[in-house]
Amino acid sequence: MTRIPSSSVRNLGVVFDSSLSMTSHISTICRTAYMHLHNISHIRRYLTIDATKAPVHAFVTSRLDYGNALLIGLPRDQINKLQRIQNMAARVITFTPRRDHITPVLKDLHWLPVKCRIEYKILLHVYRCLNGMAPLYLANLLKRQSLGRTRSSEQHLLDIPRTKLASFGDRSFCEMGPRLWNALPIVIKCCGTLSAFRKALKTHIFKAYYC
Repeated sequence: MTRIPSSSVRNLGVVFDSSLSMTSHISTICRTAYMHLHNISHIRRYLTIDATKAPVHAFVTSRLDYGNALLIGLPRDQINKLQRIQNMAARVITFTPRRDHITPVLKDLHWLPVKCRIEYKILLHVYRCLNGMAPLYLANLLKRQSLGRTRSSEQHLLDIPRTKLASFGDRSFCEMGPRLWNALPIVIKCCGTLSAFRKALKTHIFKAYYC
């Protein structure tokens, strides 16, 4: 039996290529999302805003969020492709013309931009790891800074490992997770429940981006 090499493979709905550039995965998301938005736009005039949000979330924004932690650290031009999808979804929901600025619309919808949604997902995983809510294979990737460092223990800081390759190591969970976590205010890190952390984190990121 002859094995034919493939430039990309699909696993659990995510398309991986040999360099982990995620280019094929993003192209797949964009192609499918544009098709659904095109279809939704044809019936938009018959729907209310709330009724329009349902198919947009089911067929578009859910795809932007699925597996998005794998997209951390990608070049801006790649993330911008997904951002254009989100922008188009917001325009379809709100009947916003293409010439109008989209940021106020995203703010009114209470939508975090794509880059922030990726960071939000990473930080949720970090919180789960530190509070016994994640599998050990993830939790073991994170290490708290030495308790001998007073500031580190007070600020709940994590060690940031040294990495060799920007395309792989710098995008890894064990590097990006601690880097994002260490930048959070201590009051958010100390949230006692996951639901409280979710709420505080989204508010923090939302204000940091829009205010």
